[in-house]
Amino acid sequence: MHQPDPVYAGYLLVYFVGNPTADDERIRVALSRGNDPLRYRELNAGQPVLASGLGTGGLRDPFLIRSPQGDTFHLIATDLLTSGGAGEQQSDIWDRAERTGSRSIVVWDSTDLVHWTDPRLVQVSPDTAGNTWAPKACYADELGTYVVFWASKLYAEDDPEHTGEAYNTMLYATTGDFRSFSEPRVWHDPGHAVIDSAVIKHNGVYYRYTKDERDQTPSLPGAKFIIAEKSRELTSTSYEFVADRIGKGDITRGEGPAVFKSNTEDKWYMLIDEFGGRSYVPFESTDLDSGKWTPSTGYQLPHEAKHGSVLPLTQAEYDLLLSAYGGNDNDS
Repeated sequence: MHQPDPVYAGYLLVYFVGNPTADDERIRVALSRGNDPLRYRELNAGQPVLASGLGTGGLRDPFLIRSPQGDTFHLIATDLLTSGGAGEQQSDIWDRAERTGSRSIVVWDSTDLVHWTDPRLVQVSPDTAGNTWAPKACYADELGTYVVFWASKLYAEDDPEHTGEAYNTMLYATTGDFRSFSEPRVWHDPGHAVIDSAVIKHNGVYYRYTKDERDQTPSLPGAKFIIAEKSRELTSTSYEFVADRIGKGDITRGEGPAVFKSNTEDKWYMLIDEFGGRSYVPFESTDLDSGKWTPSTGYQLPHEAKHGSVLPLTQAEYDLLLSAYGGNDNDS
């Protein structure tokens, strides 16, 4: 059963940072300045708080979810390292990551957002998958379970070395404990590459935000931007179109959306990673059905923060994080 909605007093941002150097593909955290959804201080002096020695050894795209009971947290991340391979071209690293990369995600659990279990590597993708990217999760009330979703390139059954052509589609699996998962199913395959779906629920409707991964050309004005869709069933394979090209004109391209609701008003925020540019750029909306998102102003985000998630915090959780990782609520 769901508990009554708590009163939230702030926000926790989990993220990783831009350029692929030795310590970037780890997880960092930042805390909002009071209940301001747009201004954050880096915790732990800006240093990573979680790393992985499992799988590839790299962590990207962290996503944090609170249990429906409110007392447990699950953190999931992409098992991917792109900062290795001395002397190797980045294009070759990425190609290998999509063909013979990880079929697993990295998972942690916590009851207080400070103390975490050891990481575990859990396979969620089928053997035909070449990669398992940007996992996110949403609790589906109508199913009574978590739905975890991610992007994978699926190769032909008779191509075990994954030498052929494929494009990223969104898959999903269900889980009750982030340890055992159902068989994965294709969730979103529009006939071309899509990645980085994020979901938020409002008034019984799931709003999904996904990156169109096609190359930008004059004939594809929505490529490399976020598309918005909606459905009353989270695992539906036929979402209704809401809008596309979110952020176009304000950012050059966008991926890795992090969507969250204001703690204090009927407003939603979307942090979009302007990859190759400014990293996170915030947008806001007062009407999810309109598909209209306007750039936020007066924001303060960690340097090069990208592709993470934002979780609302109770005052007790906020105070514990501040106490555990240091910081002054009035610092600049």
